[in-house]
Formats: sequence, C-alpha cells, structure tokens
Amino acid sequence: MNLKRLILVCSLLIGYQITNAQEVCPIIPQPVKFAKTDGSFVLTRHTPILAESELLKSVAHYLQQELLKEQGLPLSVANTSKEPGVKLVLTSKKSSDIYTLEINSKGVAITASDAEGAFYGVVSLLQIARQSKNLKGSLSLEGWKIQDSPLYEWRGLMLDESRHFFGVAKVKSILDWMAFYKLNRFHWHLTDEPAWRIEIKKYPGLALIGGIGDFLNGTLPSQYYTQEQVKEVVAYAAQRFITVIPEIDMPGHASAANRAYPEFSGGGSEGHPEFTFNPGKEGTYQYLSNILRETNALFPSGMIHLGGDEVSYGNQQWSTNADIKTLMQSKGLANVKEVEKYFMKRMADSVYSMNAKLLVWDEMAEVDLPKDKTIIFWWRHDKPDMLTLSLKKGYQTVLCPRLPFYFDFVQDSTHNYGRKWSNKLYNALESAYSFSQDNYLDGSVSKKQILGIQADLWTETIQSDQRLDYLLFPRITALAEAAWSKNAKDFQAFIQRLKKHMPLFQQASIYYYDPFNPAKNPEPVRIGTGVKRFDTGL
Repeated sequence: MNLKRLILVCSLLIGYQITNAQEVCPIIPQPVKFAKTDGSFVLTRHTPILAESELLKSVAHYLQQELLKEQGLPLSVANTSKEPGVKLVLTSKKSSDIYTLEINSKGVAITASDAEGAFYGVVSLLQIARQSKNLKGSLSLEGWKIQDSPLYEWRGLMLDESRHFFGVAKVKSILDWMAFYKLNRFHWHLTDEPAWRIEIKKYPGLALIGGIGDFLNGTLPSQYYTQEQVKEVVAYAAQRFITVIPEIDMPGHASAANRAYPEFSGGGSEGHPEFTFNPGKEGTYQYLSNILRETNALFPSGMIHLGGDEVSYGNQQWSTNADIKTLMQSKGLANVKEVEKYFMKRMADSVYSMNAKLLVWDEMAEVDLPKDKTIIFWWRHDKPDMLTLSLKKGYQTVLCPRLPFYFDFVQDSTHNYGRKWSNKLYNALESAYSFSQDNYLDGSVSKKQILGIQADLWTETIQSDQRLDYLLFPRITALAEAAWSKNAKDFQAFIQRLKKHMPLFQQASIYYYDPFNPAKNPEPVRIGTGVKRFDTGL
C-alpha cells in the first residue's frame, strides 16, 4: 500500500470513529431510535416554553422549574410565541412511540399523545441540557431526533424505611432521580420488625411506639411519616409520573406493630420475637382492615402490598396458640401453612373490598388469590419454579430477583460491608444492566403477564444517606436501562454514556460508587457489626 493510500485509509478510519463518537446518544435509558440532526439550538432565558394544550401545562411547568433549579435559566411558559422555543405538542396520531423529541436550529419540539409521554420527552431534553455547557446563561443543545417507548410498564424501585429512616427530603431526592431515569413505581416498605413508619390515626401507638428505634439502635426516638407528609410525597411523585405503593407487611415482620398493640401478636421465635400477627383472633382482622383503610385513603395508586413473605421465621408459637388451634379446628385447617393461607385470603378480601389491587411476594403464588386482582413480586432468584408457578396461574408478575436487583448487595468484589450471596456473589453494575427475563423463563409460560422489573433496597446495612447513595448510584442507571430500553444490550456503549452522567452525581453531592475509579469514593463503613439478613442463603 503506497503512502497516499495509507493516509487516505487512516483519514477515513479517523473520520468514521469521530462520526461514531458523535452518534453516542447522551440519554439513559437509551431511546429506541435516535439520530443527530443538523445544527443546534441555543436555549436562553428568553426562550419560551410553549404548551399547546392545557393537558401539558403541568409538564411545561416541570420543565420550567427544573431548568431554573439545575441551569439557573428562568424561562416563561406561554400558549403562543413568534420566537423559537420549546414546543410541547399533543397529537392524536396513533404511534408505537410514546414521545418524539427533535432539537434543531429552529427550536425544540416534543410530541406525545398524552402528558406522561410528553413528560418523558421533557426528561430526555433535561438530560441533554444538563450535559450541555452553560455559557453566560445560555445552553447550546446538540441537535437530535429521538423516537422512544419503554420496554416495561413497571419500572420500579423499593425503599425499606423500617430498618433505617431517611425522611421526606431524601425520599424526594430519590424520586427526582427516578424521574430523571424514567422509573415510575416507588414501592415504599413502611413496616417491618425494627419499626413502623406511617401514622395511623385510629391506632396512634403504631407510629409513636412502633416507630421507636431502627435496625442498629432500638432506643432512637420514634421516626415516622405523618399523613400530611405522606400526601406531600405522593403529590411530589405524581408530578413526576411516579406511582407510590405502600407496603404494610403481614402476617410476619410484624414485631414493631406488636410492640404497640401486643394484644394482636401471634408470637415469634428466639431470633424474631413477636414476629407475627395472630390469625386465630377475630379482632386481628378488624384491626388490620382499619389500618389498611386509612393507608388506602392516602395512596391513590389503588394498590397495597401486604408482604406475605418469610412467615416461617417466626410462626413457631402458632401450633400451641389456643386461638389458632380453635381456628384450625373450626375451619378444618391441617397445619400452620394452611393457617397462613387462610389469613392472607381474608386480608386480601379486605384489600379487594377497597377496590384496590393486592401486591404480595412470591410465597403467595401458592395461595389461590384472584389473578385479576393480584400482582406477584418474584424475589427469590434461587426459586425460578415460583416464577413459573406465578405465570402459569395467570398472575401479573414483577421481577425483582435478589441477583441482580437487591441493591443492598455490594457492587464490587472488594466491598466488605454489604451483603453477598453465599459470601461471594454480588450485584455488579453490569449484572443489573444485562438482566434478561429470558434467563428465567421456560417455553411453557407467557411473557405477557410480566409487568416489569424492580430493584429492592433493604436497609440493614444502610444507616446513612451517604451509604444509600453509594449503593444506589450508579446502579439506578443500569436498572433504568434494563427496564426501559428495547435495544440490544451493549455494556461498553452504556459505560460510555454513563461516563457523562457521573459529573451529574458529583454536582448533586451524591456519594456514589465510581466504577471507573473505585478508589475515588471508598465504601462507607456501616455502624455496627455482624449485620446480616436471614434470607441470604448462608
């Protein structure tokens, strides 16, 4: 090959690489279709936000507020303008895309068939804006044309606040980041063994007594959410198109409630004292139904999660409890497992009577609950048969297997203070990103019943905001990509996009794990020793 030909080939290769680099879409999760457009658009304080429909006004105001908060740009919202601006357009055309976003020299146009689609278009625009240079109060936005729609309807994150309490400000911060990455279900685990975290006016002791302490310190003053604070969080989430689902755990994980109202306790075990509610006492059902009615009134989601998991860890006293023995005899229940099923069916009926859907962990797939009113959460990755059973019975199912979606598991082999499965397996960023439902399904079940995926953040080892951030970031981006993007997986390409998001965490004072430089932010050491859950397979 002569010198001129070699130079030409090298020039073409360099040009190809530069073109490809420019085609890296800066958005997480990656849109279905994207392409660069000619030119760019400069966003200034004089750029109007144009909402052509009243239905899009709230989305326009969200964009306005975020640009002011993050970029210091005080834009105005208008119905019409002769100036080029950011247009939010409602369309009646049927399309597989829930939104399109186009940025060019003439302005920004977001088109959607409803407000939710427009919101996700706005989120994509905000991601581009936050990665653009702010020069003297203006942003030069790269030109892009994007067409997008999600893989899953349910894109969830669960936060356990029984074991450690974080408060309204931190929850709002989590909701902000969920919205930024197009997650839309916030599963709020509010009751468990260590503490009860929601005000129930009919039973004030639940919060005032049951709210005392946390996983590492049983003497802390009570911490809980008042009903007004719950309403505040729910409204904040709704503005971001996030549905909040409460969990009131039963019949196990009831220790905190039983501290407050011991008359409804079904006992426990040495490791888990007063762990259960009493299924043999008729008053228990009225007591819990009253709690659920107040809870349901606070959450417009029309969904309540009742747990239903790990009852065997603390139901040892059921076999000798006089109330339960009488129940077994009168109802013809052969064993305590049948008692558990009886209890859950009755409490399920309470939920259904409120016109709400029942959500439960995968143990409840064995109970014959109405399939059109029940959603199963498959969490035991080592029991794929429970996922198969749930789907074969016709239940809508959310996938949240411990591996790779329990985010209290560490995300690096060198980390020592969080959980590992069998002392060795952990949930790396790539594991969450690469998740595929097909790895767990056989050909005998329908995929149509899978609503989506969810990461669960249990908080035994999370005693601070700093540690919460460290376990959530940047894995929240991998969760988002797995939940939204329909494109073929390419972890290296994802990593390139993620690099541009890391400064956003830094700017927000997030203490995150840096996969590119693990030594940058050392793993936060938890307070206390010997902390472990009893579902780790050890």
